[in-house]
Amino acid sequence: MPGRSPEKHAKRSRKLLEHASPSSQVEIEGLAAVISRRAADRLRAGHVWVYQSDVERVLGEPSGLIPVADQRGILMGTALYSPASQITLRLVSPDLINQAQWLDLVRTRLKIALQMRLPMLGTETSACRLVFSEADALPGVIVDKYGDLVILQLLAKALDNDETRALIVSVLKEGLAVQTIIERPDPRIRELEQLSAPSTAPLYVADAGEPLLSTDFQLNGLRFHYDAGAGQKTGAFLDQRENYAAAARFAHGEALDVCTYQGGFALHLAQSCPRVTGVDISHAALEVAEKNLAANAGKLKKANVDWMEANAFDLLRDWSLSGAEYDTIVLDPPAFAKSKRAVEGALRGYKELNLRALKMLRSGGTLVTCSCSHHVSLADFQQVVAAAAGDTGRRVRLIERRGAAADHPVILTIPETEYLKCLICSVE
Repeated sequence: MPGRSPEKHAKRSRKLLEHASPSSQVEIEGLAAVISRRAADRLRAGHVWVYQSDVERVLGEPSGLIPVADQRGILMGTALYSPASQITLRLVSPDLINQAQWLDLVRTRLKIALQMRLPMLGTETSACRLVFSEADALPGVIVDKYGDLVILQLLAKALDNDETRALIVSVLKEGLAVQTIIERPDPRIRELEQLSAPSTAPLYVADAGEPLLSTDFQLNGLRFHYDAGAGQKTGAFLDQRENYAAAARFAHGEALDVCTYQGGFALHLAQSCPRVTGVDISHAALEVAEKNLAANAGKLKKANVDWMEANAFDLLRDWSLSGAEYDTIVLDPPAFAKSKRAVEGALRGYKELNLRALKMLRSGGTLVTCSCSHHVSLADFQQVVAAAAGDTGRRVRLIERRGAAADHPVILTIPETEYLKCLICSVE
């Protein structure tokens, strides 16, 4: 940093080492991130993020791992360093560790994550999230399995290296029967983190002559198609798997699935309802939904399922005004609040959707309403639904309050891991 001599860098580093346990000491002269008291308190409370605004100074020119200290020079641990990101530091250990020790931790934590998920897989379900970033003590690492195809996302600058990729691939090959491993970056995160462009070639293929780039997978006994080159996120909304099944248990009569994407809720509703309409603004998503419907034709032959390409807000407004009625309505919109500043607008959007849905539900109907906006709390979301109920004069009874599937675990000290809300309600 300008104005700081190498001697002062070294003095600061020696002070850090005085507070580190002897077993974890490594040479870090002239290298550390000093964070604000607010950030230090946050880390001590169990979170692992330090925002750019809370990094007071960075000593040296780090890349990858960096020691983190509070204003008094007390070591907080070692973090992944992302200089361009708003989340500048992601704590990976409370100790002072080097790259080799970090890679050992990655191997161990990957194996633990796999051991937790493998019992969730079987003949009825062949897809799940294998690694869920901070929830598995692997900040910036996402791994999803779709049948024999595995998708990797690296979301932090310090992970963007061949050594880390090779290690992850090695552990996945050891722990899974997998045909292909593909890295699929999130375009928005790649820009924010200034990540390199990954190779378009798979990271691993069992058969080099025929790499598996698309496949079918099972969720709750239903078949879905996955194409590594299309879709949102890593391809499918695996976090809703248990909510799909729960919705099917309470669904009845004519059903409407709003923001159906590739038909996840709609096809599960079709197991209980004679007629289902799935609505989405994406034509490409509905094409996949139709393919998924065809793959389950034998199981869903008693149901009439159709798709409609439309804007959810416009459609629900028009249909609620025209007197359209349904017995079951699912609302599963994309995240409305990408930041705290967007919360107010998001709450208005959620209220509008729920108000229109409540106007369209017949007495005794079922409402399944979801929010995947982390910045909208469960309490706020539930209050929005209650306000919509009050405005429409409907008596709404909460049947189940749900979150993400078990392969998306929640860490109590990291509230961002608890982002998905799902309310199943009976409407009178």
